[in-house]
Formats: sequence, structure tokens, C-alpha cells
Amino acid sequence: MARWRALPAGIDPAVAALVAHLRKAKDFSGLSIKQLGSATGYSTSSWERYLSGRALPPPAAVRSLAEVVGADPVRLLALLDAAVNARRSGPFEPESHSEPAVPSEPTPPSEPVPPSKPVLPPEPTTPEATAAGDDRPDTGVDGDRHHLAGWRQLGLLGCGMVVGAVMVLLLVQPTQVAAARSVSGTTAVAVPEATAFACSYTRQGGRWYAGNSETRTHQLVVDMTGPAVAELQCLLQRAGITPGGIDGNFGPLTESAVIQAQKKFHLDVDGQVGPSTWAALRG
Repeated sequence: MARWRALPAGIDPAVAALVAHLRKAKDFSGLSIKQLGSATGYSTSSWERYLSGRALPPPAAVRSLAEVVGADPVRLLALLDAAVNARRSGPFEPESHSEPAVPSEPTPPSEPVPPSKPVLPPEPTTPEATAAGDDRPDTGVDGDRHHLAGWRQLGLLGCGMVVGAVMVLLLVQPTQVAAARSVSGTTAVAVPEATAFACSYTRQGGRWYAGNSETRTHQLVVDMTGPAVAELQCLLQRAGITPGGIDGNFGPLTESAVIQAQKKFHLDVDGQVGPSTWAALRG
């Protein structure tokens, strides 16, 4: 595994979190930066900038990386979204390769500031008032009432904008909720809801399959999610080792189950899943 240079001093924690996950995914793929560039369609120099924190990758590059290494693209894209938001006011912007930058989440409107003279609809008039003309003086009570009416209208407008923004978020991202931690504090980013998986065991060509993934080579490590992880959990369960549930999430319980399986099958014990562990569990 390559030794990485330290990130630049003062780098935003959200950007540091993204770079750390990209490096981790690249390391466990076993690919060099040049090989990664060939596999994803992005140049070696581009990946050197992305993995050093000097530039943010476009979403297409993140999806290509996830596909090549078997990582969860939703999590990486959520980290990219947080990094883009963190750098929006700084000198860096994500590089674009024929794909638009990641859209930012709509921000609630700021507190409305009342105008000096609220514009109000004209009061209804009666035929008598129209004929005689309304030359009544504007009293202080009427002025206060008009002023308060203007405030109420602006307040209702602001509430409507907030509700509209919330509805847009619910429609655009129905499978995401805010919950992730950055390096130095807590930064809200979007992560996917839990997906239900099931184990449907079949035996083909002398190997066991559980119906979630047919991979025999994907490198799986802690914090990865997806169908391949659910397949791993089903195979661990078939081997008589409890993975802590079939939820597609490679958490501490699944890692502990992998270690037990590697000891049982006399493999190198590292808590990570590679070709040898897949072969033992499918055999």
C-alpha cells in the first residue's frame, strides 16, 4: 500500500474526508494511479490532483472509481457534495469533464427585512365612498395596522419559501438523510437509507451464491455498503458465522465475522475480503 503525502495545511475537513475515502478506495483496489486513470478514463495527472486534495473530482470520476473498485458510489458522491459546499466560497472548484458540478442543497431564506413602506392591496370601496371621495386623514392607528399587515405578509412569504425548499429536498433526494461526521467536527451530508436484502442460496458450478452478487474478486473493507456486502453476509451466515444481520453494511460485526471465517478456513487474518476469502465462502 502506497504511503501518501500529508494533505496541505488548512485544508477543509470536508475535503480531507473526501480525499481520505478516495485514497482508501484506490489502495484496496491494488491499482496504481496510472492503472486507475486507464480504468476510469481520467488522466494520471487528474487523479494525482484529486488524491492530493489540490482539486475536487467531477461526479463522473467518482462514479467511475466506485465502479472499478467495487465501492458504494452514493457515499462517495455524498462526501463530494459536502466538499463542494465547503469550497464554494474558496479558490477551488471541482473540475468539470462534460458534466455539471454537483448541485448544492437549497438554503433557507434569511430573515425578511420589512420595507419602509409595505405595498398593500387597495381597500374595497363602496359606491358612496367613490362618489363622495375619501379624504379622511391617515391616523396613526391605521398606519400601524398597515405596517403589521406588511410584516405578516412577508412572514407568510418566508415560511412558504422554507416549506417549498423542504419539499424540493424530499422530492429530489427521497432516499437520503443527513448524518455523517467530518474530520474535526460534525458535517451534515447525505447518505442512503438502509436497503433490505435477502439470502436465496443456490449452488452453481460447485460454488454457493446467495442472490445478491456473483462477485468473486471485489475487495471489501469496513464501511463499504451495497449488494456485494449483503452477499458476503449471507455466505458468512451459511458458514455458521453470524455477521450481525443482512443489511449490506460492512460494519464492526461483519468485520468480526470475516475474521472468524478467515481463522476457520486457515486464511490470512486481516478482516478484509478478497479473492481467497470469497473462494473459501463460496466453496
